[in-house]
Amino acid sequence: MLNELRPNEGARKSRKRLGRGIGSGTGKTAGKGSKGQNARSGGGVRLGFEGGQIPFFQRLPKRGFTNVNRKEFAIVNLTQLNVFNDGDVVTPEVLLEKKIIGKLQSGVKVLANGTLEKKLTVKANHFSKQALELIQQAGGTAEVI
Repeated sequence: MLNELRPNEGARKSRKRLGRGIGSGTGKTAGKGSKGQNARSGGGVRLGFEGGQIPFFQRLPKRGFTNVNRKEFAIVNLTQLNVFNDGDVVTPEVLLEKKIIGKLQSGVKVLANGTLEKKLTVKANHFSKQALELIQQAGGTAEVI
């Protein structure tokens, strides 16, 4: 019967009640020893503390810095633009739709890797100088948005 269900013997262990008399084994100092920083409430040292010696992570040399204003651009090469038809308008949204780029990030940058055989209107945030030239050679236009 459901009302007779019990956990297996030894499966459930009662919690250790600290500071409850001498016979319990954890009475008086509650297993914390006698005095000292670790015996106090809120006592103990932080992670990586080495007794007052300069901790390891502080002894290591610090190099470089992290630019919080860094911009990551989604990169598109000219060869990837050959999937479009002549006269198409290529925007970041269209590139996302066709899964040429994974996500927009800070914008789209077009690089001159490969050749472009289609006459396209490419709208992007940045173009390399060579990419601009190659798009215009193919008869297309490049617009910075």
